Amino acid sequence: MMLRQLLKLIWRRKSRNLLLSLEILLAFVLVFAVAAFAARYVQLQQLPTGFSYRNQWMVQIRTEKPLVNDAAVYDQVQRNLLALPEVEQVAFAALPVYQMSRRSGTYERADGTGPIRLDVQDASDQYGPTMDMRVASGRWFSSADDGADTTPVVINQLAAERLFPGAVKAAVGKLFSDPSDENNPTRYRVVGVVDAFRSQGELMDPVPFMLPRFRPGVGKEAMTIVMLKLRPGTPRAFESALSTRIKQLQPQWSLVITPLTEARASMLSLQLVPLKIGAVIAAFLLVMVAFGLFGVLWQNTMQRTPEIGLRRALGAASGSIYRQIIAEQFLLSSGAMLVGLLLLVQLPLTGVMSETLNWPVFWAAVALSAAVIYLLSLLSSLYPGWRAAQLSPVQALHHE
Repeated sequence: MMLRQLLKLIWRRKSRNLLLSLEILLAFVLVFAVAAFAARYVQLQQLPTGFSYRNQWMVQIRTEKPLVNDAAVYDQVQRNLLALPEVEQVAFAALPVYQMSRRSGTYERADGTGPIRLDVQDASDQYGPTMDMRVASGRWFSSADDGADTTPVVINQLAAERLFPGAVKAAVGKLFSDPSDENNPTRYRVVGVVDAFRSQGELMDPVPFMLPRFRPGVGKEAMTIVMLKLRPGTPRAFESALSTRIKQLQPQWSLVITPLTEARASMLSLQLVPLKIGAVIAAFLLVMVAFGLFGVLWQNTMQRTPEIGLRRALGAASGSIYRQIIAEQFLLSSGAMLVGLLLLVQLPLTGVMSETLNWPVFWAAVALSAAVIYLLSLLSSLYPGWRAAQLSPVQALHHE
């Protein structure tokens, strides 16, 4: 009964409450956007990246001229680095991890269907052990693949689902191809499947990934990334010895040596910049909305002096008046958020934002933004409600 009366009061003042509702709707949508990004980041952090970073270092090779794919050079570098007591594994790759570098291509299934878009990371035989990557099925490529008529490749689970729908568990041994060269398309054979691989780290959206085998001396493309797995506890000062050893072998190379712990921290900081900027903008606008709500509520309350004073004259307690003002604001906020929810729910329903705004993220963002709006409504209505509760029948008669 009380709820019906409050709804009637709000409806009778619908023209006055329109501006207030629009402000609440704007604040709800704004907070939802920031909350959705935050919820998605939290969700992504729970997913595996597919590799380790704690004892891994990365060496980026930079040269004035393009690096030549010379098997002797790679073998020399690998043997000399493994001779260092701190080094456990050495591998080569085309692209760094925990950086914005990405390479992708379009591929076809063996029956010619597709296209399937895959991210690509060329890697040597030792890449999996060096990065502590766990092969869920099959194996990592090795010298056993020498002489094969197809390029051995390790793919992640998502790539297996895209390439071989309905046959993911039997992906090992299956073929697909790169049709970019119509006369001589490159053919790939899956030798292993890893659960995940997200080269940019914890906040990267999962994408279908393939890791083709790089064999030193075979093919024109050279690898410019050296990945190292070091013994636990290796100090940062090891960089000097590492740089000296490589410079002795290849003095013309410029080196950028980075522990993956540092690369990860830097990448996370960079990826969080949009969220931080959005949060600052949202906080500023919420403050502005709060002042707007307070002002409109204050004005509405003062305009209702006769009504409130009459209720007091009829015996209504000050606490009842206080609760009425707050309850009306909560109902008004609920109505505005309901309209916003009807608009925002179209995003996951239509899938326009793909997996970025999935249902768990959507409902988490709705819950968080609703909590913020209710808190904002409460804080904005406390003082106007208190002032309304202090009105006496004498003030109402004087107002008349």
